[in-house]
Order: sequence, then C-alpha cells, then structure tokens
Amino acid sequence: MATRLIELAERLAGGKVVLVGDFMLDRYLFGSTDRVSPEAPIPVLRLHREEHRLGGAGFVMAGLATLGAHVRAVGVVGDDRAGEDVRRQVRATGCDDAGLIVCPGRPTVEKVRLLGSSEDRTHQQMLRLDIEQTTAVAPEVEAQIVERVRTLLEGDATTSRADVLALEDYNKGVLTPAVCRELISLARFKNVPVLIDPARLDDYTKYTGATALKLNRPEAERASGLPCKTPEQVARVADVLLNKLQLEAVVLTLNDKGSFLATREGARELLTSRTRQVADATGAGDMVLVTLGLARAAGAEWHDAVALANVVAGLEVERLGCVPITREQIIEDLLRDHRQQAGKERPLDLLLAELQRHRSAGRRVVFTNGCFDLIHLGHVTYFQFAKAQGDLLVVGVNTDAGIRRLKGDKRPIINEHDRVGVLAELESIDYLVRFDEPTPIKLIEAIRPDVLVKGADYTKEQVVGWDVVESYGGRVALAPLVDGRSTSALIARILETHHSHSA
Repeated sequence: MATRLIELAERLAGGKVVLVGDFMLDRYLFGSTDRVSPEAPIPVLRLHREEHRLGGAGFVMAGLATLGAHVRAVGVVGDDRAGEDVRRQVRATGCDDAGLIVCPGRPTVEKVRLLGSSEDRTHQQMLRLDIEQTTAVAPEVEAQIVERVRTLLEGDATTSRADVLALEDYNKGVLTPAVCRELISLARFKNVPVLIDPARLDDYTKYTGATALKLNRPEAERASGLPCKTPEQVARVADVLLNKLQLEAVVLTLNDKGSFLATREGARELLTSRTRQVADATGAGDMVLVTLGLARAAGAEWHDAVALANVVAGLEVERLGCVPITREQIIEDLLRDHRQQAGKERPLDLLLAELQRHRSAGRRVVFTNGCFDLIHLGHVTYFQFAKAQGDLLVVGVNTDAGIRRLKGDKRPIINEHDRVGVLAELESIDYLVRFDEPTPIKLIEAIRPDVLVKGADYTKEQVVGWDVVESYGGRVALAPLVDGRSTSALIARILETHHSHSA
C-alpha cells in the first residue's frame, strides 16, 4: 500500500486544475502578551511581526501549485490593498491572476488573526477579525465567472483542457446557486470531473450533479439533517448525500479517525490514518481537496486518492497555520511509514528505488558494511558516528556463507537472520541489505553513497570502494574505535570464561 501511494505521490505534478472559489487574505499578527491593559481586563498584544498568506481558495491554489499542478484560478477580490496582496501572492505561486475579477466597493475577504505568547512560549490565537461582504455577487459578475470557466475548461492554443474543476466554497457570495449549476453543467458536458469542498449550508442542492463532495462531520450533519457520530450514522449520511445529490463519491473527513469513502459503485470504507501531533487543524480539509483532485487527475482510484489525502491532511495539522505541503514531504512521510511497516531490510533493487526518492528530497546517503556477529558497544558508537555523516545510514551485512568463506567454518557465531534482526532495532540504522560477495564493492557501485564509513583501524586507501566513492564527489569517513571493544576480543573473553568455569 505504501509503495503504491509513493508512486501516486510522484505522479501528482502536472495535473491541470481550474479552481473557482472564495479567495482570501490571511493576516497573522504575532506578538507578546506580558501585561494586562489598564483600560479593560484584556491582554495587551505587543506586535513583533506580521505575515500575509493566501487563504480560502487561495490556500487551495497554493497547495495545488506546490504539488506541481497547473492551476487556473477564478474568483473575486476587492479594489483594495488586500486584493492587490492576494493577486501578488497568486502570481508568486506561479499562477495567473487574470481570472480574479476585481469588484469595486466589495472588500477582499480578510481573516486577521492575533497570536500572542508569553515567556517565549508557543504563540496561541487570541482573536480573529473577519473583514468581508458575504452577499451574492452581482448577476453580471456571475456571468463573468461562468464565461471565464467556460474558456478555461475548453482550453486554447496555449492551454490544454482541464483535468479537474475544483469548487472551494466558503459561502462568501461567489459560488452562488446559479454559478454552481452552470459550472457543474459545463464540466459534465466537457467530461471534466467536479470536486467540491462545500460551505456550511443547510441546503446542498446547488451541488447536485457534481462528481464528488469532500466535507467534514459538522458540515455533513447540517446538510443531511442527520446525526453523524457512529460508524453506522456516518455511512447513512454519506448514502443520503450520494443519492440526493447524484454524486459519484462522498469523502467524509473525521479528524483523527480518518476519512469515510462512499462511491456510486458501492464502496463503503473507513480509511484510517496514524496519530499526529496536532499544531493547528487549519487548512487540513483544503489539502484533502487538493490531494483528491490531483490524485484523480493522475488516474488514481478513489481508495488510493483518499488514502493519500489522509497522509497530506496529517502533515498539514502538524504545522501552524495554512502551510502548503510538498511532494517531497509526502514521500518522506510515506517512506518512514513504509520502514515501520515493512522493516529496514530491503533487496537491492527495492533499496535503490527508495534511496532515489530520498535523494530527490535532498537527503544524503551513508554506507558501511560488516559481519556484525556479536553486537557490542563498539558497533553502537560506530553506527552513531556513521549516521551523523549524513541523513540515511545503509548497512551492508555479510551472509553466513560469505563469512564462512572469509573467516572459516566456526563463524559466524550468530546466523544472518538473527544478526539482521538485532541490527534492525538500532535507531541509527535506516536500511539493511545482505551481500554474499567477498567485498561490498558491487553494493557501493550500485548505491553510490555520499559517504563511505569504515573503522579507523583502516587507512582510507585500504577501504574497499574508496576510489569509486571519491570519483563522483563522495567522501570516506573513518570512525574512531572504542578501546577493547571488538568481536574477536569478545569471543576470546567468552571462551576464557567458559574454560575457567569448566576447569
């Protein structure tokens, strides 16, 4: 499963998405709160810094662009400084702001968050100020939105047709019932799937005929009028929405419980996710929509699309505020999970594939090798030194047959299965690979480590593969020895103790 999701994450880039929704400016005011106002029993925030980020549909657009999508955005901003800021940040993501319609007299939606800290502790949100006008946009603006989306769905000489139409609705007056109906009809006619992150409304009929709806538990309860607490209730609510709105799929996010998927083809399943350290849940639902859209554009089945979206939402809640997630972060997280589930040992072909993914994220690979017959403190400090030379430590382990050829029939003391099992429990080691040859030169040539580690009882020129590694810019590191700690010394002491007891 993890391998399949990694391969899917690698295909996310290149999806063509038309995004329509409520574009906002998120302003974060960070300060210290070390005194109470003399004017009222309220804390005083002393401003230290201010950050501006894209919010609402703008954050979805930033998330899509960060994952490598080609995004064409359509929305509304005001003729004000916040609107200029939104357009500037849209351009900074590499997207075109031509689809953002300027409406004089209508303010750009702003969410201003005041975050305070005391005694250098983590900032906590104290207050949020919303600047907005939520009445429906004028009919002529509705017509402009529909016409711009029509052009983008069809494509032209410079832009190909869209893979997905995403509607990000915060009920700020842009995605009116008339606009939603027209856009869904246009997309269906063009055979472009429509994914919707709905507003918190009592009536979802304006989304009828879309491909999929992504919503959370409170939204589902409000839209269906049904409780959505137990697994049976969740399934019932999903069925109601699926049938009432004539959808292909419903994805119901359940916070730390994962996501429930219901499809027209009969799938009904809860896809769980691992526990995360939550810093801020803001933006997690938006990243679910981002991932679903790009995964489906990449040809994923609903099951894998939702499973990957769970991973991305989990990464999002670990971050403060709305922070787009990168493909490299997704792949690294999946690789970590894969190591936990599949263990650290890999055959060479699978090891090389995983290392390539790590390298794409800029991680440096360290390699060392040995028999590691009886693990002792010298080995532990050796591995700690090796790991400190880079980001990932790969350890080549001699097979039993290889050791017998090198050291005679009485070695190894511990068979290779047990040796690998013990090594797998050492935190410093990331990957293990066995080899049967007299030297690890074939492994070194295949892995091409950034750093090759051996003990300081060798000189550099005595280390097998040193010339290979230095030929492409790598280096050799010699680990300091721990006095009196060696496998041979340990065996000798065991034999001496055994003989003395026998006597």
